[in-house]
Amino acid sequence: MNSHRRSLGEHRHRLAALADEVLCLRAALPRRDRLLAGLAHALRAVLAASLGYWAAQALGLEQGYWAAITAISVSQSSYAEVRTSSRDQFIGAMLGGLVGLAAATLGHEHYLAYVLAVVVGLLACWLLNLGAAGRISGITSTIILLVPHEGAFWQFALFRLGEVTLGAIAALLVTRVLDPLERRWFGDTPPP
Repeated sequence: MNSHRRSLGEHRHRLAALADEVLCLRAALPRRDRLLAGLAHALRAVLAASLGYWAAQALGLEQGYWAAITAISVSQSSYAEVRTSSRDQFIGAMLGGLVGLAAATLGHEHYLAYVLAVVVGLLACWLLNLGAAGRISGITSTIILLVPHEGAFWQFALFRLGEVTLGAIAALLVTRVLDPLERRWFGDTPPP
């Protein structure tokens, strides 16, 4: 058991070191290059947010801003990163919605049901090796259980999942279209 704790600690240390290295690489870029990369990222995010928002509005979803928020939150520098982030958003929203619904049947007016929903969703995602989806699960459960709304909990959860899905799809589409253009613009060669 002691060696297991050491390996978990070593693993966490290596992940932290990699995250620090990524930050250092970004900081090492000249200011002009950071500005261009930031501009490309902002353009990608706002296009995806707009597409997700208007798609939600066209489908009659009253809170299309959740699609826009999702599109911005999953927008990344590459299609592979957006695909992973979108997967985490979808799984986290689905699991958070299901756990939130289960907690609502236990007693949505009880704070303990909310706490249980967040813990169960986060733990399930960690066990499935989807830690980032766990954050989204907790956020979704929070929205379902703590944000005032009208109508049935299942309907509220289903609409949130639909809006999240629209936002993720919008980000995937925009990134798929813009990736080759950005590579050409920045002079990148495609990854092997």
